[in-house]
Amino acid sequence: MRPMKQALYSSRTADKFVVRLPDGMRERIADVARNHHRSMNSEIISRLEQSLFQEGTLDSSPIMHMDSAELSPPERELLQRFRQLSRRQQNALVALIAHDTELANDDI
Repeated sequence: MRPMKQALYSSRTADKFVVRLPDGMRERIADVARNHHRSMNSEIISRLEQSLFQEGTLDSSPIMHMDSAELSPPERELLQRFRQLSRRQQNALVALIAHDTELANDDI
């Protein structure tokens, strides 16, 4: 019998931090998360990672592991393809997504 693979991330073992959101922000995050087919927590983490990555404060070591229960199969595939890009291509893609997000938020 094969030993069970231990999860790298679990909501029980993850660091927790309470955040106070301005009025209306929770609903906006919920809408965006729903449009991206993920939880609010995953949406917030993704946005924080993107911001830290753009600032260069997030190193190249992956925070989200491929076998994370937080990832859907399409998200896994996207993450795998993203990691195959060069650092320059990754930065360009993240900047493009951030720009599109800003444009979308301006329309709201």
